[in-house]
Amino acid sequence: MTSDQLLPHEDFAARLPRIGRLIGLDLGTKTIGLALSDLGRGIATPMETIRRKKFGVDAATLLDICRKQEVTGLVLGLPLNMDGSEGPRVQATRAFARNLSALTELPMTAWDERLSTAAVTRTLIEADRSRARRAELVDKMAAAYILQGFLDRLSRLAPREGDRAP
Repeated sequence: MTSDQLLPHEDFAARLPRIGRLIGLDLGTKTIGLALSDLGRGIATPMETIRRKKFGVDAATLLDICRKQEVTGLVLGLPLNMDGSEGPRVQATRAFARNLSALTELPMTAWDERLSTAAVTRTLIEADRSRARRAELVDKMAAAYILQGFLDRLSRLAPREGDRAP
């Protein structure tokens, strides 16, 4: 693994069984939005939002969800700056991945999440959702946006020889 535990997409794909769910995470300072893929990894569905408490509690909640949903890998949104540089939020995401990797063997990768929240918020506004309803939905929908972007990329990666069966 890389020093920050986030694998390049090709390496992440190589570690996955042929069939299995992925979970997408939109890591905010107050919440973690979650989305889940189907078993064939074609569609991301918004799942729930975890209200952040402290890392140990958040990690235990997340890993419990991963066990119950039989998740085979995690896709973390990477909040790069618009110019592609890394700021404090990227460092926080890398630290979360590093700390989580000590608690699980599940492979992790990152997906550029620039504009995901803006795109989701725009969609919710167009759907005429109230401000309160948008706040309730935006994190898990942003996680689904992140995960769907990765799933689309994953479908274009050439299958590797030696893909493991589930």
